[in-house]
Amino acid sequence: MATEVVFYHLLHKPLEMALPQLLSKCLERDWKVVVQTGSEERCQALDSHLWTFADDSFLPHGTKADGYAEHQPIYLTSDQDNPNRADVRFLVDRAKPPALSDYQRAIYMFDGNDQTAVQEARQRWSEAKAEGFDIAYWQQTEAGGWERKA
Repeated sequence: MATEVVFYHLLHKPLEMALPQLLSKCLERDWKVVVQTGSEERCQALDSHLWTFADDSFLPHGTKADGYAEHQPIYLTSDQDNPNRADVRFLVDRAKPPALSDYQRAIYMFDGNDQTAVQEARQRWSEAKAEGFDIAYWQQTEAGGWERKA
């Protein structure tokens, strides 16, 4: 099965609001997920956020500090590792991707208000296309939903 590479262009709501929704959808499909951040500090911040993003729910996840990576449905890292044998890899905060062919789906989430991030996303699009991956592009609506553009 070919890897699908999906780009989510954040425009109106920040990563902290959009990421939990997409992670929840992955868990509904029984997919294991790894979220790769651009820095260890950002990884720690997202770790705290995913426990408290909503009053009535949380997302089960862990980091290297928690141990038992192979049992985590969502694993957060700033490295290119995949210790929970994830089906889906999220790349946020301009994280440098590992080989994507090991995943069913690779998801780039990038801030449309950061021109460097936009340029980098365009570069990643070109790389994914050159590697022959199936590619999709979704742009965030004002309400925080997603509209497929390509």
